[in-house]
Order: sequence, then C-alpha cells, then structure tokens
Amino acid sequence: MRWFPIFLALFSGPLRAETALVMPFFNHSGSANLDWIGESVAETVRDALASEGLLTLDRESRMEAYRRLSLRPGAELTHASIVKVAEALDAAQVIYGYFEVLPTPDSEGHSKGSLRITARILDMKGPVQGSWFGEVGAMEDLAVIEERLGWQALESLSPKTAPPLEEFLKARPAVRLDAVESYIRGLLAATPDQRHRFFTQAARLDPHYSQPCFQLGKSSWEQKDYKVAAGWFERVARSDPHYLEARFFFGLCRYYVGDFQGAEDAFQVVAAAVPLNEVYNNLGAAQEQRDDSAAIASYRKALEGDDADPDYRFNVGYAQWRLGRFDDAVESFRAAVQREPSDAEATTFLGMALKRQGPRAGDPKTAGRQRLKTNYDEAAYRELQAALKK
Repeated sequence: MRWFPIFLALFSGPLRAETALVMPFFNHSGSANLDWIGESVAETVRDALASEGLLTLDRESRMEAYRRLSLRPGAELTHASIVKVAEALDAAQVIYGYFEVLPTPDSEGHSKGSLRITARILDMKGPVQGSWFGEVGAMEDLAVIEERLGWQALESLSPKTAPPLEEFLKARPAVRLDAVESYIRGLLAATPDQRHRFFTQAARLDPHYSQPCFQLGKSSWEQKDYKVAAGWFERVARSDPHYLEARFFFGLCRYYVGDFQGAEDAFQVVAAAVPLNEVYNNLGAAQEQRDDSAAIASYRKALEGDDADPDYRFNVGYAQWRLGRFDDAVESFRAAVQREPSDAEATTFLGMALKRQGPRAGDPKTAGRQRLKTNYDEAAYRELQAALKK
C-alpha cells in the first residue's frame, strides 16, 4: 500500500488502533423466531459506526471468535463471555444489549407491537461499563429504531465527529421491515442458494435497500457475471460502509465489459478517499486502455506503495513499451523478472524491449496485457490511519 513505507519509516513497533465490536443483541422477547432481530441490530449499529469512519470488527471475525471459544451463536452470553470475545478480537469497546417486544393492543391487527432495544458500551481499557441507553418504537419501524440506536452509539464513541441526528437519518432512508428480515435471514443462511434467495427478496421488497445489493454484487462478481454485478454495485448507497468497496468492484466490472471510461471514473472516486495501491494500479490500467498519458503516473503511485510487487513493475514497463520508451521498459521489465523469475510474459516483453520491437496492431499476444488487482484492503488502511492519529 502506498502509505506503508512511510509507516515503516516512522514507527519501529506495531501500532494498534482502537476497534469496536458490536455483539448480536440478546432476544428477551420470548420468541425464538425473532432471533434475527438481534443480528439486525448488531449489523445496523456496526454499519452506523463504520460509515462514519470508526473501526469496527466485521461479522466474520466475530463468528470466528465464537468458534474458537466454543460459544453458540444466538445464545445469551454472560458478561465474562462477552469480555472473552472482546479479548480474543482485541476490541477496545464492546456494544451489546437486548431487545424486547411489547404487545400493543390493536383490535384490527394493524400493529405488530412495540420494540424496545437497550444497549450498553463496555470499555475494555477499564473495563468500565457505560450507562444503558436505548430506543423504543413500533416493530414496523425497526430500521429507524436501529439507526437511531446506531447514532447514539456513534455519539458516545465519537462525539466530535458524529453528525446531527437529522442529518444522519436523512442519509439512511427507512427500510421495510420484511426487507430487513429477508436480508438478515440471508446473512444467517447456511447455503449460497439460500443466501441469494433471501438477498434477492430483500432487494425486491425495498429497491433502495443498499446492503443486499452489495451482497448480490459480490455473488455475481464471484460468478464472473460482470454486467449483473455492476448493476448491483451501482445501487450501493454512499452511506453504506461498503460504498467504496462497491465502487472498486464496479470499476473492475466496467473494465471487464469494455467500459474503460466508466472504470476510470469509479477508480477515481475510490482513489480520492483511500489511496490504495490496487486502486491506483487499476486506475492506470483503465487510463492506459483509453490511451491516457496519465496511466504511467497512476502505475507509479501503486509502485511507490509496494515496489516489490512484480505486477506493478510489469504494468509500468508495459505502458513504457507501448509508448516506444524501450530503455525505460527494459529497466521495468528486468525488475519485474528479478522479483518473479517464473514470469514468462515479463521475460517475453523484456526481450522485445531489448530488441526495440514495438506493438503490432491486432496482435492478441501483446495487446491489452495490463494486469489488474482484485484484492481490496480498505480495512488495513483505515486501521493504520487511526493508529497514526493516536
């Protein structure tokens, strides 16, 4: 990553940024069929924190900690077990709590009852438990209740950066209850087919619901259905913590279907927010496909962040070779081969550069050989940025 050498130059030891863990909220409703609500509260609160720049642990990390500690997902944990999970994940704060469903008299059956969510923040540096806080509202307004709770958690952990409640809620339109349930049941599903069915249902029930769109985009991406994946990624909202990742993969999808301007635009958005090596590399590839002279500069930004990556060396050399800058290309290709001696393609291009043989129109062996990166590591960048601010 572009910022990594600077980090090594300034610090000799590891830095740890403070990270928040949001636990599934315990079900005090008396109905096991509502367990999904506890997972929903956790996801919404975590997304609220992450979308405003706070470091959070994802659901996969939490599930792995449960497995290591032999804890059953969905079970109500003791305070000691909560602390163990936090310690296993090196979390600085833990947000946990419970929810209750309060029946509301309604002779016509219009209401599903009221929901009360109660939360607390545990500071692992103490550990000191904060005061209880919560939200109450109609079950039908679950999404709004959760967002308001997320804002309270955000204001507690980062009062200087938390936006006003009205502004926060405006960026997160209310989502239908059945759509939220379908999405969470998709996260909890045991098979890919079940997950896809629930996510698709959630997106159909509420077209503005961002989270299932991201999941469906990743699923289509993994199946190499780039046109469909791009459509899903494009629907991910700016307030979604996965927005930049969605734009990164949207850029890759546009690249693979031949829309290089669309790819460049997407990578520019990501690069402006998170200057990752892989983003600059792919930006350079899209620019080069459009014969934009800025491509080499973008490639060099990627190379500055990780000069050991042979792909970055190759891309610089390939761009130089296409421009007829053979001496420069020789240097770049030679460096790529030194770092990866088994790279036959780099060796071939090194030979052509040495012979000063340039591109030939219509030659499929030498056209479009730019190397893309499909990894995306925004979390590591955010963690380092937070650590540097400590």
